[in-house]
Amino acid sequence: MSIRLPAGAPGARILGLGGYRPRRRVTNDELAQVMETNDEWIRTRVGIAERRWASEDETLVEMSVAAGGKALAASGLAPDEVDLVILASASLTEPIPGIGPQVAHRLGIPRPGAFDLNAGCAGFCYALEVASSAIRAGSARNALVVGVERLTDVVDKTDRSTAVIFADGAGAAVLGASDEPGIGPVAWGSDGDQFSAIEIAAGTGTMTMAGQAVYRWATTRLTDTLVQAMESAGVEAKDVDVFAPHQANLRIVESMTKRLGFGEDVVVARDIVQSGNTSAASIPLALTALLESGEAKSGDLALVLGYGAGLTFAGQVLVLP
Repeated sequence: MSIRLPAGAPGARILGLGGYRPRRRVTNDELAQVMETNDEWIRTRVGIAERRWASEDETLVEMSVAAGGKALAASGLAPDEVDLVILASASLTEPIPGIGPQVAHRLGIPRPGAFDLNAGCAGFCYALEVASSAIRAGSARNALVVGVERLTDVVDKTDRSTAVIFADGAGAAVLGASDEPGIGPVAWGSDGDQFSAIEIAAGTGTMTMAGQAVYRWATTRLTDTLVQAMESAGVEAKDVDVFAPHQANLRIVESMTKRLGFGEDVVVARDIVQSGNTSAASIPLALTALLESGEAKSGDLALVLGYGAGLTFAGQVLVLP
């Protein structure tokens, strides 16, 4: 007697993207009223001009439903065609129950596999790989992946080392089976020897970050991961149309762009300038913005990289929907 396994798909691809940005815009000048900083200091160090902070009614669930609904509409699928929902977030304040099942219910998705995933700012890319693998293994037909954060709940809003950087928002992607793969093999991993570089220590409820250590790690250790993601997908730097790394710091984005040798013909996501660091939401928000502005187009080949607390990282090559 042998166990029978379902037949999977040759590949998976993104069918639709969607995003939600909180209503409140917080400028650098506003932050300068409550902490020792100024617009020039913030722009020079992290490249941020403003960020979005969620209001009380813009909960993790509400933002996820808004972004997920847009992604579903863009995909052309009905809710009952989705059978897997993965919610990536590093800012859940209540461990039980998870919000993945709540978001699925609110979107009218009937009885899907649903769970939350925490891989810090790499969470969206980790969830994308899990969903893609489930589709290729035959465990799911179509999947919804959401990256959502309310980081303003876990930062000290008078601490310039974190409050000027972190922000709120949600981004989502709907994935489906594809004869021609639209999501390349993941290049992922972790450097657990630096686990405390970004953390919420037990009993504090407040995030701390060793900014210089994270900056050095990202600019010196992760270019190889991007190269590995391209090599695994069988593409070269010259084939890439869009580069959308995690929006952690504009200086990191520019450093990676230069190290990879990308020229002006490659569209580079710089959503960090207007949105701040939205952790697991940053990549889908950035890709959605590029498609909506026309800077990127359907069919473009995008290179993405999520990285953050853990320290975790994950890179992939994607075909944009």
